[in-house]
Amino acid sequence: MRSPRLWLVVLLMSFTALVLHVRGDQDRVLPSLPLSGLPTTIGSRTAVEVEIPDEELQVLGKGDFLNRDYQPDPHARGASPGDLADIGLFIAYFPTQRSGQSIHSPQHCLPGAGWVFESKSVAELTDPAGKKYRVGDYLITNGTTTDEALYWYQLHGRSIPGDYQAKLYTLADSIRYGRTDEALVRIITPVVAGEDRAEARDRALDFARQIAPLLPAYVPN
Repeated sequence: MRSPRLWLVVLLMSFTALVLHVRGDQDRVLPSLPLSGLPTTIGSRTAVEVEIPDEELQVLGKGDFLNRDYQPDPHARGASPGDLADIGLFIAYFPTQRSGQSIHSPQHCLPGAGWVFESKSVAELTDPAGKKYRVGDYLITNGTTTDEALYWYQLHGRSIPGDYQAKLYTLADSIRYGRTDEALVRIITPVVAGEDRAEARDRALDFARQIAPLLPAYVPN
C-alpha cells in the first residue's frame, strides 16, 4: 500500500501542473548572477571545483549548478581534527520548474548513492545580518564514512527545511506571483576521527551562516 506522503506528492504535482496550464505558458523569471560567481574563498577556506558527471547533469535537467569542496589551508594547524576537514557545497537553481524540471530531494538522491540517514532534525541559524534560517540537519553514513549534512530550499527569500513544505510554497507562489524558481542548497562535511558529531555540525552551520547572505544575488528573493 502506498504511503499517504506519496499520494500527497502526487496530488500536489498534479494540481501544480493544472494551475500552471491554466495560468499560461510563461513564468516570471527574475534576473540573477550565475552560481559560478559565488566567491571561491569563504572564511579561511578555498574552493576546488568538483565536476558533475554528464549522466547526473542529464538527470538534474535544465538549471544552474554549483559543486565545490571548500578546503582549509593545507599548511594551517588546526585546533581540532575537524579544522582540516573539507566542506562540500552543492547548489541547484532552477529559474523555472514549468517544463518538467524539478529539484531532486537529497532524501532520494543520497540513498541512491549508498548513503543512509541515521538522524533527521531541523536546525536554526542566524546570518551576520540577523536573518534567521531553518535548515534540515542530518547525520548520514555510507559504510565506514559518517558525514554531517545540511540542506534547505531557498525560495523567494525563504529558507525551507522540508521537501513537502517547499512543494506547497512553490505551488502557492506559482499562483500568487507567477514564479516557480527555486534552489536547493546542500552542505556536507565529514565527522572525522577524533571529533564528536557536534563539532562537525557546528562547522557546517558556521559555513551556512557565511554563505546564506550571499545567496540572493544568485537565487532571487
